Amino acid sequence: QVQLVESGGGSVQAGGSLRLSCTGTGYTFRGYCMGWFRQAPGKEREGVAIVDHNKITHYAGSVSGRFTISQDSTENTLYLRIDSLNPEDTATYYCAADPRTNYCNWNWSSYKYWGQGTQVTVSS
Repeated sequence: QVQLVESGGGSVQAGGSLRLSCTGTGYTFRGYCMGWFRQAPGKEREGVAIVDHNKITHYAGSVSGRFTISQDSTENTLYLRIDSLNPEDTATYYCAADPRTNYCNWNWSSYKYWGQGTQVTVSS
């Protein structure tokens, strides 16, 4: 079975940084759409960063400039570095994968595989 596991979340003061990691077991991410999504209480799940089939990165307008998505050279680990954290970044962050190779999508429903999430809490 395909499994994604996130790590790296925690509690941090505003202005700090975190690096989240996502490791896939039993497969590599080569050819996949890989994305980071987040969901805060009472809000819909939203995509924040995507790396597509051509290894091009894309960012939501609300986080561009502070978030950096990357993969290691073996393409079995996905990272999300978040700089200048603010309380509005507080959410559960999910790693997601879409095995389709034709396009990548910002819609969370397009992604087939999900991790359990890692909690990011930012205090003022």
